Amino acid sequence: MLGKIEARPLVRPALSRRGFLKVIGLSGSGFLIGCSDSSEPGPAAGPVAMKEPVALAELGPFVRVGSDNTVTVMVKHLDMGQGVTTGLPTIVAEELDADWSQMLTEFAPADASRYNNLFFGPFQGTGGSSSIANSWMQLRQASAGARSMLVDAAAARWKVPAGEISVSRGVVSHAASGKKASFGELAAAAADMTPPAEPVLKDPKDFTLVGTRVPRLDSNAKTDGSAQFTLDVTRPGMLTALVQHPPKFGATVASFDPAAALDVPGVTDVVQIPRGVAVLADNFWSAKKGRDALQVVWTEADAEQRGSDELLEAYKSLAEKASLPARSDGDVNAVFASAKNVIRREFAVPYLAHATMEPMDCIVELRDDACEIWNGAQLHTADQAMAAHITGLQPEQVIIHTLFAGGSFGRRAVPSDDYVSEAVSIAKAIDGRAPIKLVWTREDDMSAGRYRPMSYHILEGALDGDGNISAWRHRVAVQSIMAGTPFEGFIENGIDPASVEGSRGLPYTIPNLKVDLANADGVGVPVLWWRSVGHTHNGYVTEAFFDEMAAAAGKDPYELRRNLLKNHPRHLGVLDLAAEKAGWGDDLGPGRGRGIAVHESFGSFVAEVVDVTVGDDGGFSVDRVVCAVDCGIAVNPDVIRAQMEGGIGYALSAALREEVTLTAGEVQQRNFDRYRPLRIDEMPEIEVHIVPSAEPPSGVGEPGVPPLAPALVNALADATGKRIYKMPIGEQLKG
Repeated sequence: MLGKIEARPLVRPALSRRGFLKVIGLSGSGFLIGCSDSSEPGPAAGPVAMKEPVALAELGPFVRVGSDNTVTVMVKHLDMGQGVTTGLPTIVAEELDADWSQMLTEFAPADASRYNNLFFGPFQGTGGSSSIANSWMQLRQASAGARSMLVDAAAARWKVPAGEISVSRGVVSHAASGKKASFGELAAAAADMTPPAEPVLKDPKDFTLVGTRVPRLDSNAKTDGSAQFTLDVTRPGMLTALVQHPPKFGATVASFDPAAALDVPGVTDVVQIPRGVAVLADNFWSAKKGRDALQVVWTEADAEQRGSDELLEAYKSLAEKASLPARSDGDVNAVFASAKNVIRREFAVPYLAHATMEPMDCIVELRDDACEIWNGAQLHTADQAMAAHITGLQPEQVIIHTLFAGGSFGRRAVPSDDYVSEAVSIAKAIDGRAPIKLVWTREDDMSAGRYRPMSYHILEGALDGDGNISAWRHRVAVQSIMAGTPFEGFIENGIDPASVEGSRGLPYTIPNLKVDLANADGVGVPVLWWRSVGHTHNGYVTEAFFDEMAAAAGKDPYELRRNLLKNHPRHLGVLDLAAEKAGWGDDLGPGRGRGIAVHESFGSFVAEVVDVTVGDDGGFSVDRVVCAVDCGIAVNPDVIRAQMEGGIGYALSAALREEVTLTAGEVQQRNFDRYRPLRIDEMPEIEVHIVPSAEPPSGVGEPGVPPLAPALVNALADATGKRIYKMPIGEQLKG
């Protein structure tokens, strides 16, 4: 069936837009195709006042038009702050010729047959800065098709040729007869129309919304508190669960005594699950006190026992022997054997936590015939498969209600579904007696979570007699993120692409270039993609080392980059724009420095220039960051700027002082007292400049991260002559 009508209860149109969002737009419950005679809102919805039914016409899988003239966009991706609940509706409104005031959003149900990520295959999920990029043409075609259905409905009603009908700002018109109708008036009839197989798309020169600043659709709800996050949701009879995880990765439960935990008022159950022991109570505080009282004995025979220093030494040895070729151009060995000017540097990069504002949480309600999950779902299809495996249900019996998430940076995209699987396992352990809300505290997520991998890099460069870079060799030792996961199929010849991205794609014209990988197998610390994944460490070391090569050659680092990027116009475009806007070449005066870096990730090109001031004692401030980004067509310039600013702040925080360290296998950082993020008074002035482009849109959630650290250390070297080879920078310039 091409179109459907569903009756749903809504507030009266006279209520505020915020009120409407409260009732339906933020329910997060997905859209169940068909007819519903229930007048109850979804479990995550706000209070309903003065309800009256509103018919919603389904004009394809992504567009719902209400009889009240609203347009609801089914958002197939998780919004974790990156703005897809504004970006995706912008694309729809543009091709539909809707008015922005009509637009609403609802998170789509978990259904990979309709809502898969086109870059992931038959899999619904969010990641790799792909939301806008993979949806761009899909939503344009879907919305142009929906527009055609509305036009055909008007043509049939008015008995005029469809070619004589125009659409503008949510109004369908026939100029010759003077007839007009709103989307809402035509929606029911339009649902019965057949969309064109190849709808006509707008010429980008006619865009009126794409490329402009439109108000974010989630701003009011996130400001007044009506936006629904997992912690906001309750279910009748719900129990709260906290899990006692092992103190060392890989340890397992030998035995436990639940007596002291069960003595805590409010505690109802203590159950063992694969990753630890869960304490259930009728409120969070009771569950927390019960877990504190719980006595667990752990078996650590298979646990990771090494500390950070021991792991680092192992990584150094691995890097020396890196032998899996990720890229090999020319004859690097021959050049190095005869070169008279060789620079060799070694870089160490630590584990990092994701440190999301909202730690992991999930609600599970288990019945004989279904498993319902409420959470900030990032990998819907994986969650369904995992829950089905644990419960014995079919994946289609796992219903996921996607809610807003308070950040992710990769943390909620866990192939093994750690926190979701825990919630489902707990629900199963009590035979579905009550809905379960699993809550991870900050300490849980910091010490029992997953991390950006530690890595060790050896870079070597050779200069010829004219000061040109004649050879470049990069050896990296790092844990594979994809090994042992459903994404293992992306590994080719032992090379995890996430381990070498940002290094094997080095854009500089260097005739002899080699990248080798050593997989750090047998390390028990669980790792995961972190904002910009492999680009975060490879982008840092390559761009920092490039500056050192430029210095050895006696060349300006910006000019050398320009010379070696002649075959890469988009790299060159952002590099030139950032340098121009920053005033490259200006005399900054004593104690000040300026650094530059450029990097491509997730289809986008970003250059950043950092200005610093260094004191006599080695203390320094980051004064300004000038960023230039080429992400193709800029769907929402304001969202793009926000994502660049956020990425810069996130990367700066990590570069200055963030690291996760282990002692005898135990994580030492448990909260923000020892893992201290950037404070607002440390945030530099940021300028973001967007390169005009006609290329298809690409990602912006992650590409602002990789250039920051190298531009920063390059600026510090410019100011002090000292170079940084180990992250975080911390106090390395002092003393």
